[in-house]
Amino acid sequence: MLTYSKAEYELRDDVILNKIAEGNIFIHPTDTIYGIGCDASNSKAIQKLREAKLRYSRPFSVIVPSKTWIRENCVVDDNVVKWLKKLPGPYTLILTLKNKKAVSPEANMNLDTIGVRMIDHWFQKACEKFGKPIITTSANQMGKDFMTSIENLDTEIKAKTDFIIYEGEKLAKPSTIIDLTKKPEHVKER
Repeated sequence: MLTYSKAEYELRDDVILNKIAEGNIFIHPTDTIYGIGCDASNSKAIQKLREAKLRYSRPFSVIVPSKTWIRENCVVDDNVVKWLKKLPGPYTLILTLKNKKAVSPEANMNLDTIGVRMIDHWFQKACEKFGKPIITTSANQMGKDFMTSIENLDTEIKAKTDFIIYEGEKLAKPSTIIDLTKKPEHVKER
């Protein structure tokens, strides 16, 4: 597995973004914990990710390139607008999709909803440059501890990952889930 630092990413961003477009599975930093992901429009890559995580039936969240992407592809009411003002930040907003072709059906299990993130982290710029959503889910297999450093990366996840963008230990908790498809909204701290 290749390991890139932030500086190496910045020098080779076009090469790395091309790897993502080709269907690579990779670990990336966020404003909370390390995530593992792939191109959210690539069904084969998503299936590889599901096999790596042993997660076959639950939808994945995505890091979106912009608030414009959210407005174009999701239902945005006044309550969603209120939460969009808090982005980027440590939140996953569950929204109703109005464009079901915005992500592969394998990303959200063909549901009418999608979890979206805009992270308060330099890696958000990579997602903006990529121009389409990137799957983001904790870098662990279902039921196991999530990765906080490269030293505790699960060996089975590591074996199925093409590369990692690594910036040292992360001691934060996963993002807060805000389900805006429910009235009133449902907040889940993790």
